[in-house]
Amino acid sequence: MSVKVLSYLTAMVLCLPSLAVAQGFIENALLFSRTRPGGSARIQALGGAQVALGGDFSSALSNPAGLGMYNRSEFTFSPAMNFFNTSAEHLGNSANDSKNVFNVPGLSYVHNSQRNSSGFIGGSFGITMSRVNDFNRTFTYGGTDDLSSIVDWFIEDAYGFTPEQLPDPYASIPLLNYDYSTGQSYLTYLINTLADDPGNPSPVMPDDYITYYSELEPLPGETRTLDRIEQVSVKGSQYQWSLAYGGNYNDKLFFGANISITSLRYNFKRKYREQDFDFSDDPSYNPLDYLELEEKITIDGSGVNLTLGLIYRPIDALQLGMSLVTPTYYQLTDSYTSVVRTLWNDSRAFIEEKSELPLVSEYSLTTPMKLSLGTAVFLGGYGFIAGDVEFVNYGKAKYRSDISGISFSPDNEGIREFFTNTVNYRIGAELRYEKLRFRAGYNIQSNPLRNNDADLNLKTISAGIGLRLNKFFTDLTWLTTTGESFYSPYLFQDGTGPLVNLNNKVNSLMLTVGFTF
Repeated sequence: MSVKVLSYLTAMVLCLPSLAVAQGFIENALLFSRTRPGGSARIQALGGAQVALGGDFSSALSNPAGLGMYNRSEFTFSPAMNFFNTSAEHLGNSANDSKNVFNVPGLSYVHNSQRNSSGFIGGSFGITMSRVNDFNRTFTYGGTDDLSSIVDWFIEDAYGFTPEQLPDPYASIPLLNYDYSTGQSYLTYLINTLADDPGNPSPVMPDDYITYYSELEPLPGETRTLDRIEQVSVKGSQYQWSLAYGGNYNDKLFFGANISITSLRYNFKRKYREQDFDFSDDPSYNPLDYLELEEKITIDGSGVNLTLGLIYRPIDALQLGMSLVTPTYYQLTDSYTSVVRTLWNDSRAFIEEKSELPLVSEYSLTTPMKLSLGTAVFLGGYGFIAGDVEFVNYGKAKYRSDISGISFSPDNEGIREFFTNTVNYRIGAELRYEKLRFRAGYNIQSNPLRNNDADLNLKTISAGIGLRLNKFFTDLTWLTTTGESFYSPYLFQDGTGPLVNLNNKVNSLMLTVGFTF
């Protein structure tokens, strides 16, 4: 792919629609950095509080020092069912959509090796898989709008590009890309060329440079109304494989480290439609029956990070933990396709233009470092209370490209401008009665936006029950996560555009089955 095409694609992705805060490079940096507490059903029932706990495979992900508390080997398997519900509000209308997804958020093997000596007692090596992010959503919205149309956005987006190669000396002027929706809007007559006004020439383009207009634009002072409807579907997740070791010194100090390989897959698909155009100055004017846009984008990648951890037990009833997760370095690949369809109420009739080849770009993303502190207070043989605080600065996420001529400086500047330091909180408690365990927890991922114009807190409440036998254990947990987010099908350069308010709720049922030996 040429530098010119990749430069165009880099700019294009910024205009893709947003789910939650996943609109373009800036918002995706937050989406992929804002991972959630992973681990077993036991840890999930505790609100994800785990930094000062041990003896659970979740330690391999959160604080590998906790592996030093094992006294035997273990294998676990954790299936789950997620129930997604999204309520979308747009222009006074509300619609609900739901989606159910089965997944396996946890898998582990921990091998314990002990030494019968004072001082260093031994430790455990763990291989674990944890699901740390879930992108699955689906929603539909619609309404009647008298402010803007996606056609207006096509006109703005096309400015500065020619539909055909101009003769020299203008050969370097960029062209519309017909594998992208704006170029397809030109081929389907949604936008048309209009020569620059010779009396008001462009300061950077030749006098005969092309600008654009649409038959669907309102006249000055005229009101145009249209009906909008869109269906959005998002799939994908982030997983982390951890290779971790935790050691035990005199049952007082536990230490550990891991190296983790992360995987990321994000699939976005939408079908956008405008119809029933009405113009106040001429109600009989009806050139178009409908326009339709379908877009798909897939983001795939993998990354690597390192976690270091300590747990200190000053007395038997108290444990203090600390873990540091280095920035995760991702290599990502985007693939984009689109289709534009129009049904004109004249001889043009039905027209469809689609991408012949996907637009592909490759780049890297570095997510922020995370520092976590935790404590656990044990209540004799009756249970414990645990709590964590996590510090992360989402403004430290950063993009980079190795391709000459591609710069992510505006995106990285936007990340620093919009996102800030946050403190995330987790607390949980376990009550023990003979072989049974009863648990409850709560966690909040705080609002990462610097200006607080929107509340993007994520809140999770959880409860669970467990059974402990000599060589077998099982835990069952129910979690409910709620949060608000926003979506826009297109945004103009001044930041305005149609707004959809989303109320998201995810109920999860998770089971962990474990065998010790």
